[in-house]
Amino acid sequence: MTYCVGLKLNEGLVMLADTRTNAGVDNISTYRKLFTWEVPGERAIAMMSSGNLSITQGVMTRLNRSIQQAKADDSVETILNADTMFRVAQIVGDVMREVQGRHSEALEQRGAAADATIMIGGQRKGGQHRLFLLYAAGNFIEATDDTGYFQIGDHKYGKPILDRVLDKTTPIQEAVKAALVSMDSTLRSNLSVGMPLDLAIIRTDTCEFSHQRRIEPDDQAFSEMSEAWSHALRGAFQSLPGNFES
Repeated sequence: MTYCVGLKLNEGLVMLADTRTNAGVDNISTYRKLFTWEVPGERAIAMMSSGNLSITQGVMTRLNRSIQQAKADDSVETILNADTMFRVAQIVGDVMREVQGRHSEALEQRGAAADATIMIGGQRKGGQHRLFLLYAAGNFIEATDDTGYFQIGDHKYGKPILDRVLDKTTPIQEAVKAALVSMDSTLRSNLSVGMPLDLAIIRTDTCEFSHQRRIEPDDQAFSEMSEAWSHALRGAFQSLPGNFES
């Protein structure tokens, strides 16, 4: 299973992903699900993936192959020379359809799910920072002021905190804490989501990553935040008003 969350705020984008891949109780592995590309000052793009690992790895491999081909042939369109972030999402959608068309039927005949989802966030110079959610069919939706975040994977445990504390004016620092608490809630309730975690931040109009970090299981700052959140929840619960036995 997977849990990834992407936040679109006035101050920028926050992307957070776990790394656990679960193909059964005796087949648990660690694979990166957050991928980044950067031309500092010109564009920064992050993608997070969930679903069939062979499908999503195939998509990332093809995207990177096109980037390499464009070095020798500037007529090759890639996510690093597309003229808008919307076009970036279209390119990824086209590649998703190609990979699905090649493998999905064979996978489904063998009883394996071919579903895959990719979240795409980024900004290019002269454009706005944008966040898209791309489905297995290659179609996608975009985050708006009304719905400023996306989740992929097992999202039910991490959603309540986001709904309660986030809006587009939330500062980046507070949004990062909200994303981490959302992830912590999921880690505690779903064994198929696991550390380490990958975090990336793109601040508005910088067109580069202001922060990229892997959070390991023994990370002190994350452990302190997790314990503080648990303590705060216990205190809030104990202070709730109401006597329903009278």
